[in-house]
Amino acid sequence: MELIDTHCHLTFKQLIENVDALLQRSREANVTGWLTVGTDPEHNQRCVELAQSRKNMYAAVGIHPHEAKDAATSIFEDLKTLAKNNKVLAVGETGLDFHYEHSNVSDQKRVFLEQLKIAAELDKPVVIHSREAFNETMDVLDNCGLDLPDVVFHCFTGSAEEAKKILDAGFFVSFTGVVTFKNAQSVREAAKIVPLDRLMLETDCPYICPEPLRNKRPNEPAFMIHTANFLANLKNVSIDEFAQIVTDTSRNFFAMPELVSEP
Repeated sequence: MELIDTHCHLTFKQLIENVDALLQRSREANVTGWLTVGTDPEHNQRCVELAQSRKNMYAAVGIHPHEAKDAATSIFEDLKTLAKNNKVLAVGETGLDFHYEHSNVSDQKRVFLEQLKIAAELDKPVVIHSREAFNETMDVLDNCGLDLPDVVFHCFTGSAEEAKKILDAGFFVSFTGVVTFKNAQSVREAAKIVPLDRLMLETDCPYICPEPLRNKRPNEPAFMIHTANFLANLKNVSIDEFAQIVTDTSRNFFAMPELVSEP
């Protein structure tokens, strides 16, 4: 059995200082592939460098909506150049966040659209961050007029109705440990309707530890096995079947090469 953490932030300070030990714990938990995700120019570069130095690790590069206010036009040429690296499998995370609004709405939408243009030009999938902005995020995707290869809503915490709209649009849904929380019944109802060939798993670490480790910090890829077991039970399938289908879904979505065994 093997699983892929399709969204982690391994270059964040809480994780990078002990990354090799963290990856070994991850392998022991059968999480043997990783997509480390950038959020700003500095972390984008670090993600690519880290992915280039590790087997079964890949990167996504993007500008998080929190950072949109600082995104000058020149950033996008640099982002496009970095996204051409053979270890970069996706653009993002990008999208809209109206919970904190560290950047104003117009800047968020401008930066979001510019990244969608890069993804379309390079034929790479898009990793979407959408918090308290679901309708507006869908509007941008629906009206951008771009031929996007694939789209995944990462860290999905919405309703079954929203999940259905994502599926109807041909997009994918990725779940974190939130689905294991006692107060996340609406997320579980959403997970029930997402077929395994449209579903992916992630930690979003160092954030969002799943139960029974919810108050343990920082989160790390090894802990994703708890989310996988929870969702396999929810879907009434064995963990082996669940892992095989979801891992195939993840590899196909990101055009990720076969995972190689560690020596």
